[in-house]
Amino acid sequence: MRVSTFTRVLAVRTRQLAIEGVFEFIPTAYPDHRGLFVAPFHESAFREAVGHPLRLAQTNHSVSRQGTIRGVHFADTPPGQAKYVYCPRGALLDVVVDIRIGSPTFGAWDAVRLDAEEFHAVYIPEGLGHAFIALEDDTALAYFCSTSYNPSAEHGISPLDTRLGLPWPDDIPHILSEKDTNAPSLAEAEAAGLLPKYVDCLAWYEQLRN
Repeated sequence: MRVSTFTRVLAVRTRQLAIEGVFEFIPTAYPDHRGLFVAPFHESAFREAVGHPLRLAQTNHSVSRQGTIRGVHFADTPPGQAKYVYCPRGALLDVVVDIRIGSPTFGAWDAVRLDAEEFHAVYIPEGLGHAFIALEDDTALAYFCSTSYNPSAEHGISPLDTRLGLPWPDDIPHILSEKDTNAPSLAEAEAAGLLPKYVDCLAWYEQLRN
C-alpha cells in the first residue's frame, strides 16, 4: 500500500508586548479542504523568547458568554503561576496588567485579541495580573499553567478599577462573578500588601533561566 506524506513547516513568530516578559506567539495556520491545522505552542520558539522551557503543572479550560470578564487574577510570587493562553473557540480580548511593585511599568497594561481563526497565544509570567473579556458567546480559553491551583495564594484586582482603565468594549453588557465584582482596586491591593514585588519576580525569572 502506498503511503503519502506531507510535511508542514511549523513556523511561529513572536512579539514582545509593552510589559517586560510578556510575549505574543503567532503560529502559522494551515487551512485546506478538510479544515485547519495549527500548533498554538512551540517549545523551541517559547524557549528562545522567554529563556527557559514552559513548566506545565495544570491545564485549564474556560467557556464564557459574550461580555464575560474574568480577572484580574494573580498569585503570590514566588512561585506564582505563569500562564500560556490561547483561544480554541470564539474570540476574546486578553489583557495583561503589570502589578509588580517597583516595576518601571507598574500599573500599565497591554491587550491582544485571541480568536479561533489565527490562534495567537500569550505568555504571562509569574507576578503579573491576567484578565479577558469574551467577545462572542461560547468563547473558550485554554490555559497552560506552571503551577497547580492554590486557593490560599490566589488574589484578584477589580477589572473595573478606573485607575487601570482596562480596554473593555462598552457596546456589550459586562458579566462578572461576585468575586471579581468585589475585588479590591490596585491601590487597595497594594495597601493590603497583596501585590508581588518586582525584585522578587526578577529573582524568580533568573532562577528559572538557570
